[in-house]
Amino acid sequence: MTQNSRTEEALAELNQPATWAGINAYRSDPLIVDLTSDLARPLRDEFDQLGRYVTSPEAQELARMANQGVPQLRTHGPRGERLDQVEFHPAWHALMRRSMASGLHSSAWETNPDTRGNEHKARATRFYLTAQLEAGHLCPLTMTSASVAALMASPRVQKEWAPKILSRKYDSTNKPAMQKTAVTVGMGMTEKQGGTDVRANRTSAERVGEGIYRLSGHKWFLSAPMSDGFVMLAQMGDGMGCFLVPRILEDGSSNGLRLQRLKDKLGNRSNASAEVEFTDAFGYILGDPGTGIRTILDMVTLTRLDCALASAGIMRASLAEAVHYTRGRQVFGKNLISQPIMTRVLADMALDVAAATALSFRLASAFDNARNNPAEAAYARVMTPAVKYWCCKIAPALIYESMECLGGNGYVEERPIARHYREAPVNAIWEGSGNVMALDVLRVLERGKDLFELVFSVLERDLGPSGKKTTEVLRAAIALCERDEGAARLLIEQLALAAAAAELCRLGAGRIADAFLETRLAGGWRSTYGMLDSRFDASYIVDLLYPPVS
Repeated sequence: MTQNSRTEEALAELNQPATWAGINAYRSDPLIVDLTSDLARPLRDEFDQLGRYVTSPEAQELARMANQGVPQLRTHGPRGERLDQVEFHPAWHALMRRSMASGLHSSAWETNPDTRGNEHKARATRFYLTAQLEAGHLCPLTMTSASVAALMASPRVQKEWAPKILSRKYDSTNKPAMQKTAVTVGMGMTEKQGGTDVRANRTSAERVGEGIYRLSGHKWFLSAPMSDGFVMLAQMGDGMGCFLVPRILEDGSSNGLRLQRLKDKLGNRSNASAEVEFTDAFGYILGDPGTGIRTILDMVTLTRLDCALASAGIMRASLAEAVHYTRGRQVFGKNLISQPIMTRVLADMALDVAAATALSFRLASAFDNARNNPAEAAYARVMTPAVKYWCCKIAPALIYESMECLGGNGYVEERPIARHYREAPVNAIWEGSGNVMALDVLRVLERGKDLFELVFSVLERDLGPSGKKTTEVLRAAIALCERDEGAARLLIEQLALAAAAAELCRLGAGRIADAFLETRLAGGWRSTYGMLDSRFDASYIVDLLYPPVS
C-alpha cells in the first residue's frame, strides 16, 4: 500500500472525504457532454483532455499558488528609473501558457473546419471548463479575444495587430508588441469621476497624424496592466473616441503609462488591476471620431458572454465539490447526501447551475448564428444583458450555499471553493453591473422593441404549452417598464428565467426542465435554496446532473 493510499484510508476512517480532484470535469458533466455532442470529434477529444487537466492535482496547485502569490508592482528600478511593471507568480504564467495554447484568446476568430459555424460555442466550452480551475487569468484572455471586435473598426490596425493576437505562443517578455510572438490586449474604460458613466470621462485625445492621437488622462481600473495594448476611451473635439494604446513604443521606450498602484481586490487575486495615469500616450483611433462608445461596446458585448460562462463554470465546480463531499460524509448514521433536507438543497442548486450553463451556451450559439439569422441576432442583442445579469447574480449565493454543505471545511483556503466564492462577485460587477444590464434591456426596448417579439417567438416555440402564458407575463413586464424605469429588474430577471427554462425544454431535459419551470416561473418568492417539495425527485435531479464517480 502506498503512502497516499494509507493517508486516504486514515482520512476515510476520520469521516473526511477526499477533495474533488482528479475527476474529469467534462466527462462528469452530462449536460456539457450533451451540449457539445454536435461538435466535431477532435473538439470533443480536446474537451475530454481539458476536463482531465483542470481537476488534476498539478493544475489545482498552480491555481492555488497563482492566487497566493499575488502580483507585485514595480514602479521604479534600482537607479530610480521608471519601470511600471507588474511581476506575476510563475504559476500565473503556466496557466496563461496553457490557456493560450488552447486558444481561449483567439479561437473565436480562427479559421478551423472543425469549428466552422460553432466558433463561439467551442470556445465557450473551453472557457467554461477552465473557469472551474482558475478564473483570474481568464480576464486578459477575455479582453484579448473581445478586442478583435473593436479592432475591426480600423482595418489598418487590425491587419497589424490581429496576427499577434491570434498567435497561441504565449510571450510574457517586456518588449514592443510587434517584436513578440503573441500579444494580449486589455481595456481602460472607467475613471474616478464617472465609473460606469463613461460619458463623464476626462481623458482627452489630440490628433497628431492620420489615425494617430496623443492621449492624456487616467483610468481608475486598468485590468491586466502588463497587456501589450489597451483599448481606451477618450474625449475628442467631436465626441468620444475609442483608441488602441500600446504599452511600449517600437523603440522600446514607455508609452507614458504610469502605474500608480494595484487594486487590493476581494477576489480575482491572481490577476492585477491597476490605476494608471498618462500624458501624451500614443494611440490609434478605432472607428470614426465620436463613435468611441459604440466601438468599445462591440468588445464589451463579448466580454459579457464570458462573465456568464465563468459564473456558470465556477458554480458547477463548487456544487460538484459539495455533492462529492456530501456523498462521502457520514452524518447521523447515513451519508449526508441521503438526508432529505440536504438532498433538496443540492437538487435546488443543481437546477440553477444547469439552467445557467444551458442559457450561457444558448447565447454563445446565438453569437455564432447572428450574422445569417435575424431571430438569432435579436436573441443575441436582447439576451446578452439578461444572461449576464442572471448568471452572475445567482453565483455568489449559490457558491456560498455549496460552501455551507461542507460546513467549516468549506470555509478554509485549502479547498478551491473558498476561492470560487471570493471570485464570484467580480463577474456581476465588471463589464456592467446589474443595474447597467437592466438599463441596457430598456435601451433595446426603446430603440428596437420589435426585437423582443422575435425573441418571444423563439421562447414560445421552445417552451411548448407554457410558452404563450410565459410571454404574456413578459409583455406585461415590458408595459410596466415603459411606465416605470425602476421596474427594469423585474423584466430582466423574468426574461432570463424564461429563456433558461426554454433552453432546458429545447434540450429535452425532461424532469429537470419541468422542475425549473414550476419552481422558478410558476412558484412564489424564494430567498434561499432547498425549497423544493416532494413533487420533485431531488435524488434523481442530483444523480442525473452529478452522477456518482466510481
